[in-house]
Amino acid sequence: MEEKLAKTCLHDRHVKQGAQMSPFGGFDMPIQYKGITEEHNAVRQKVGVFDVSHMGEVRISGPDAYKYVSHIFVNDVTGAPDGQIFYGMMCYENGGTVDDLLVYKVTDYEYFLVINASNIDKDVAWIEKNSEGFDVRVENLSDYYAEVAVQGPHAEDTVEKVLGLKVKDIAFYNFKVFDIGVEEIIVSRTGYTGEDGFEIYGSHGYIQSVWDRLMEAGVQPCGLGCRDTLRFEVGLPLYGDELSPEITPLEASLSMFVKLDKPNFIGKEALAKQKEEGVKRRIVGLELEGNAIPRHGYPVEVDGKQVGEVTTGYRSISTGKSVAMAMIEKPYDKLGTQVEVRIRKKTFPATVVKKRFYDKNYKK
Repeated sequence: MEEKLAKTCLHDRHVKQGAQMSPFGGFDMPIQYKGITEEHNAVRQKVGVFDVSHMGEVRISGPDAYKYVSHIFVNDVTGAPDGQIFYGMMCYENGGTVDDLLVYKVTDYEYFLVINASNIDKDVAWIEKNSEGFDVRVENLSDYYAEVAVQGPHAEDTVEKVLGLKVKDIAFYNFKVFDIGVEEIIVSRTGYTGEDGFEIYGSHGYIQSVWDRLMEAGVQPCGLGCRDTLRFEVGLPLYGDELSPEITPLEASLSMFVKLDKPNFIGKEALAKQKEEGVKRRIVGLELEGNAIPRHGYPVEVDGKQVGEVTTGYRSISTGKSVAMAMIEKPYDKLGTQVEVRIRKKTFPATVVKKRFYDKNYKK
């Protein structure tokens, strides 16, 4: 039986605009409009807008909110000012990744979690299960909130002029709540593209009006195709590729977000042990010679022996190089190591490089 796909509140607009639609995370989502290259370049050079209403939102509130978020989140939210955002992971006891997420600190008694679309049901069940014994309320707000991401060097200008929202003073990885009369909306300054940008969360009706105004202003609608090429070029992970229940944050080369010096959190023991013993494999960057394009799952070899596999690979739109992120066994993960990527029956020489193939352009 075919899985029934969910639709975002902007679905009809995407179809009307001729977007190529495809299943993603249980939703019928736009992959591209004009084309991945054109949309990718719009975000790198000017501005583009993404429908990211498929993402999940969970509110944790109550007297133990801080204590509970600290218990399930690997990053440290201690002493953070209201309005700050943290990136990190929730982990299983064995250190494997439940999900990577953003934690918005509203107050010490309220936090707003943004989780991946494909993990909403699993994450919410896990969050609720682990909240036993804490004086908190867990609310799944995923059906209420719709969300768009406005990304690119012209994002600030666009949000201020087209949408009339004063966002200039929102610092990177911070958010503000705006009272627009009929409802309160959340505007944050993060992103998944390596460019400056904003996420706007609101009711379905409000986000539809935001989309329509951006379209009238000539902002390029962007699909999930270029969202992937953009995040990949700046070394940002995708759950299911670079992170999973089988891949710990340390193996994903994301140890900077794991604060092992904070009080106990789920998975801390396993991660501390892994750090002490050293990871046996980790995510690195690869640069291939020539034009061959590496894809997810392609084997990485040394002298005919498999030592890893590609997690994400593309011909980078911004640099023109064939590059990949790959999970590689030690000691072949060192920068400059020569390996080969098997593409069908042939192998292509590649070099281990940093997994950021393009420099981020966030607002300082």
